[in-house]
Amino acid sequence: MGEREELVETLDKHRDLLRRTVRDLTDAQAAERTTVSELCLGGLLKHVAAVEARWARFMTGGAEAMRGRNGEHGPDDADTWAAQFRMAEGDTLAGLLAEYERVARGTDELIRTLPDLGLAHELPPAPWFPPGTAWSARRVLLHLIAETAQHAGHADIIRESLDGAKSMG
Repeated sequence: MGEREELVETLDKHRDLLRRTVRDLTDAQAAERTTVSELCLGGLLKHVAAVEARWARFMTGGAEAMRGRNGEHGPDDADTWAAQFRMAEGDTLAGLLAEYERVARGTDELIRTLPDLGLAHELPPAPWFPPGTAWSARRVLLHLIAETAQHAGHADIIRESLDGAKSMG
């Protein structure tokens, strides 16, 4: 197995953990906040899909390609960052899972076909990125793996608080 397939396999392993966390839930359960956090399971799915889509655009087009409809580097489908972590009216768990799958397929195809994983772009201006920092596609993929794994852990805590179920164990 080559590097690209290993990256796809690792990212997909963490995606699967996140997907497993929402198994057998209703839309209402997926929207429920079970901790002091604003996070809900459906909102985490929405967030992870949006972030992955933005970073995939970055791999081919740099920081400019990350811009959402409002021209900012923030969420594509919400006016505020916080709204990205909640299920909006009309959101369904099935719809969020389908969007996540669509984004994942696109990212996987990009990883497999990108001419060079070493291709780097300067990061967008943000307080958490030192000015002038550039990330390669490989570095972005490592970030996506870490982000997905972290949010899968958040989801596991939320699910356990909801009904005692765990994604692992």
